[in-house]
Amino acid sequence: MSIGSPMLYAVFFAIVAILLLVDFFTFKTPKNGEAVSMKQAGIWSAIWVGVSVLFAGGLWWYLSQNFGGAIATQKVGEFFTGYLLEKSLAIDNVFVWLMIFAAFAVSPAMQRKILLYGVIGAIVMRTVMIFAGAWLVTEFSWILYIFGAFLLYTGVKMWQNHDEQEDPKQSGLYKFLQKYLRVTDDMHGDKFTIIKNGVKYFTPLAVVLILVELSDVIFAVDSIPAIFAVTTDPFIVLTANLLAILGLRAMFFLLSGLADKFHLLPYALSVILVFIGAKMLLLDVFHVPMAISLGFIATVLTVTAILSVKFPNLGKVEA
Repeated sequence: MSIGSPMLYAVFFAIVAILLLVDFFTFKTPKNGEAVSMKQAGIWSAIWVGVSVLFAGGLWWYLSQNFGGAIATQKVGEFFTGYLLEKSLAIDNVFVWLMIFAAFAVSPAMQRKILLYGVIGAIVMRTVMIFAGAWLVTEFSWILYIFGAFLLYTGVKMWQNHDEQEDPKQSGLYKFLQKYLRVTDDMHGDKFTIIKNGVKYFTPLAVVLILVELSDVIFAVDSIPAIFAVTTDPFIVLTANLLAILGLRAMFFLLSGLADKFHLLPYALSVILVFIGAKMLLLDVFHVPMAISLGFIATVLTVTAILSVKFPNLGKVEA
């Protein structure tokens, strides 16, 4: 059963538009050009989580009035599980962005600009992918087993390759862009393109934006099938996904200072993907209650975060 209606979708997209404006005008890089402080990033991360909680509360009230308390509790439970799942999987995305920015020496001020465009692009692309995925699940229910097998495989590969970090400038995608786009050697401030001798050139900043956008598409291929293991309701999938994305900029600046301290989180993500994949493959054999799924994800993230801090060298490969 889908709770989505034209009115609900319209209200939600209006909320997203307002939140994007708030993010644009309030969450800014310091005027001195330095990176966003951990304190500011932490406060804004908490604000974005609070916004999602308020949304869930409003959704519960609306559903309880129109569908009853049982449906409201079920759907809000699905929302929170999907939201936590998307937030946790976004961590890997943030680490990749850190590598891209470091490889191209992107300043904190430019990072903020790139991430704003990146979030807007992610919202558009994921909306399309979610509706396409919902249609596929509705028309071909067996595709959930393919999703499950894919997530199981991805989780195992992530565990095996957690310490392999490819230089973005050595990637096939970057070499492809260099080959088919005229790219300048210098940044040229905050410009994405320049005109030189009547010819249009792309700047390295434009290449960074393309890499950021495409990296999100790649990660969405994992995260969107994963949330369909929580719920097949497209409205819940969409709202949990987009609200998780909206807080990505603040989470990026928060994690940029904590990346080394939480080095075991990739293991957590691989375990979560394996769990979700197995859950999808066992749909007809055993139904994992929503509370167990939510508790499992929260426990895995908490335990690995604690172990990362307590054992800073655990799991690290000696150079």
